[in-house]
Amino acid sequence: MLVSVILFFIIFGVLVTTHELGHFLIAKANGIRVLEFFVGMGPILFKKQKGETLYSIRLLPIGGACRFEGEDDIDGEDHNYDERSFPNANVWARIAVLFAGPFFNFITAMILAVIVVANSPWNFPVVSGITDEKSAAAEAGLQEGDLIISVDGEKIHQAPEVTIISQFSRGSVMHIDFERNGEVMHTDLTPHYDEKEGRYYMGIYLGKYDKVTGLKVIPYAFYDVLYYFKTTYRSLALLVQGRLSLGDVSGPVGMVKIVDDTYEAVSPYGISSVILTMLELMTLLSVNLGVMNLLPFPALDGGRLVFQFIEVLRGKPVPREKEGMVHLVGMVVLMAFMLIVVISDIRKFIN
Repeated sequence: MLVSVILFFIIFGVLVTTHELGHFLIAKANGIRVLEFFVGMGPILFKKQKGETLYSIRLLPIGGACRFEGEDDIDGEDHNYDERSFPNANVWARIAVLFAGPFFNFITAMILAVIVVANSPWNFPVVSGITDEKSAAAEAGLQEGDLIISVDGEKIHQAPEVTIISQFSRGSVMHIDFERNGEVMHTDLTPHYDEKEGRYYMGIYLGKYDKVTGLKVIPYAFYDVLYYFKTTYRSLALLVQGRLSLGDVSGPVGMVKIVDDTYEAVSPYGISSVILTMLELMTLLSVNLGVMNLLPFPALDGGRLVFQFIEVLRGKPVPREKEGMVHLVGMVVLMAFMLIVVISDIRKFIN
């Protein structure tokens, strides 16, 4: 568990730092004053003043931030901020600064994915077997060796993508394009419902591992990042639809458990397997962090971007005290939600 905790802090540190570094670098490039750059929340463990910016590491691994001068005013007073304050910067500069955090997460994910794809076998969407002669796949005419090309018009590059799409189909007809002996063919597959398991099944074993080499590593790394992007927003859709519960959401404690379970599963295969698996997990979490921060919720980057685009449309900013109050309320709600998730994680951990 100690190793897993250390790994978690490394993963957390890298992902949050790269996110905040995006905000920081673009703010500096646009002449915006950064008062503080910190990783973590709560009491300060370490701090160092360098120039006009205070750099700090805080106790609780639940986030981080770049604090810009005048970013969240809630008192309604005119503070006479100079041209280097956040509210006095050009609106498009502010948009660039806010978007840079999630964008850096996607860039980080892409770099990690290149490393993983270059050193790990790729799981191609090849039918490796049919469960039985009465399965949905058998009825649709699929055979061992067929390469799935697309499902419902969505291009397929790796086996798990088919599984995700089938989970969302909820028994509806799946339009599948596949390649057999060099010929592209089409079939319609209707998943069968399993009463015992309470879910729909395609009735196939899917996946064939092979190496991706040369320059192909780059597009396949992009496919990996795109897969995690789709997985993240589809999971959010399931949460909104009520098909996922709070128990399916993980906070810091839950992430430690995930890291620990992952470490325990791959550690017998050697240090290289541990490193590559952790990099793959970091890829997922980096994409997840990027997507979550772009949600149009107050206090998140996406919520702040909404106010900037409102300013673009109406030609003048929303009063700073009103925007600041909205983000303050949003932060309180987020902290309350995080507390509930942490309590849920602890209960799962104990059980």
